[in-house]
Amino acid sequence: MISRLLLRGIVFAGALACMPLAAATASVRDGAHDFDFARGVWHTHATQVLDPFDGGTHTVVMDGTKTARPVWNGRAWLEEIEADGPNGHWEGATLFVYNAKSRQWSQTYIDGDSGEIEAPTIGSFKDGRGEFYGTTVHDGRTLLVRGVWSDITANAHRFEISYSRDGGRSWATAFKADLTRLK
Repeated sequence: MISRLLLRGIVFAGALACMPLAAATASVRDGAHDFDFARGVWHTHATQVLDPFDGGTHTVVMDGTKTARPVWNGRAWLEEIEADGPNGHWEGATLFVYNAKSRQWSQTYIDGDSGEIEAPTIGSFKDGRGEFYGTTVHDGRTLLVRGVWSDITANAHRFEISYSRDGGRSWATAFKADLTRLK
């Protein structure tokens, strides 16, 4: 029987093989400060899609704050999230760490209620857009996950999580957040 960890590794390797060539090959650019835009306190308007593969019509909307601060002179970031919605209060934390050798970031999410630590996603930024890939479990099935940062300005950005059941050929949105800087 294949262990869950081995299965995740196999699926993750498949995700890397399915990534566009530009995303799979790291440029020589040093991305150690790619998350500098995220510093500070932000209002977050988040939508969790409960049925991403069945039309995406069942959603939960939450509003709250995200606070991000640098660690290790910006080569790592700690992000704390608190939001409220119809199902109550939600808290989580995310640790971002830059690997100077691979010139890639890892993102690891920790759920505040369960204390569970998700498998990291790995990626980089190019032309103002960050794309990270990994695996996750949805409805008991391990599948590919992609996190994307886009529309980055001094006072706003967007973060979206999508799932793929077909090796990265198509993606279904599972979570999206629009963030605006609090003055």
